[in-house]
Amino acid sequence: MSNITVLDMTHVLAGPFCTYQMALLGADVVKIESPHNPDCARGRGPDAAANAQGLGLNYQTQGGNKRALALDISQPDGREALLSLVAQADVLVENYTTDAMARLKLDYGTLAQINPTLIYCSISGYGDSGPDAATGAYDNVIQAASGTIAQCGGEKPSVSFIDYSTGYAAAFAVSSALVQRVQTGKGCHISVSMLEVAMQMMSPEVAAVQHLVKSPRSKEAGITTYDTADGQLTLGVFHPAQYRKLSVLLAKLGHEIPELAMIQTWEDVWALPDATKASLVDVMLSRSCAEWVRDLRATDLPAEPVTSLAEAVENTQLAARGYFQPNPDGSPETLPVAAFHMTQGGPALTSGPPKIGQHSKDVLRAAGLDDSQIAALVAKGVVV
Repeated sequence: MSNITVLDMTHVLAGPFCTYQMALLGADVVKIESPHNPDCARGRGPDAAANAQGLGLNYQTQGGNKRALALDISQPDGREALLSLVAQADVLVENYTTDAMARLKLDYGTLAQINPTLIYCSISGYGDSGPDAATGAYDNVIQAASGTIAQCGGEKPSVSFIDYSTGYAAAFAVSSALVQRVQTGKGCHISVSMLEVAMQMMSPEVAAVQHLVKSPRSKEAGITTYDTADGQLTLGVFHPAQYRKLSVLLAKLGHEIPELAMIQTWEDVWALPDATKASLVDVMLSRSCAEWVRDLRATDLPAEPVTSLAEAVENTQLAARGYFQPNPDGSPETLPVAAFHMTQGGPALTSGPPKIGQHSKDVLRAAGLDDSQIAALVAKGVVV
């Protein structure tokens, strides 16, 4: 994405993660935030000292490779400065409440008159149309509204997976719009809904609950978590053929469960008797987790011990892939990069997350403002 300029008018997680993906791929991403009310993620993280500096880990994990401009767009001078940036930009991403940008006369219709090739991506809880369009939301609220919490047995997953999957959806949409612009020469407006992303993350379940045919089923035995002699193990025995492989392995270990050997179809999987499932529970208790993982993997059956997050981040597979990289600014933490590699180009973390307004003057100079204009904005508190 070199030679692509992105105006990042986002905060918290979903929007900043979207623009982080573009920054890792070489785009010039300018993070624009209020000098008086910067991205609240800057103050969130385990290190109080870093939080006080506006470098909380919640911010840092999606702040690298960006430049920071502290600009009060609610002031007329600040708005005019932003318009100078818009005229030269390729992409603008924002995740304010629906209509907030319109009230500032910074909506797509207005900015497209200045830059018809601009790709303008709006991320919101519910999208920019419909009865809930103007309602604000966070990840946990969308988990409730989408049925995610109910689908998880009434317990909210303690991760912001909707925020991050929304960021990926937005980054994909922007990338698609950039390709489209090459073909048409035109920009466009993109509306990304967290609620719709949450539904998309549960596509099979969402489709099934709407289907005319209802087939209540208990949890499939092959994709269940079991207690072993010394910990928990999650099986990845999904396909009917894998159940038959499991039957062979168990027989070799002295545990005959003939019902597994007879599974040929999905209907057989779903019809597995409760007594057979109970037998599997007993069998799994007979050996250690490590022994099960060793033998299941040797049989080409996926299986993993249930690990803590602290253990998971030390996984040697992640290290081998270079998923975590040192903060280029020399800080002690390592930061997550991207979940993919490319044989040509690809993601790279080359600069650390910037402090509030770290690049304000440089960004404004590049937009055509001279030093006296920038000094006047600073004197008014419009720029920091």
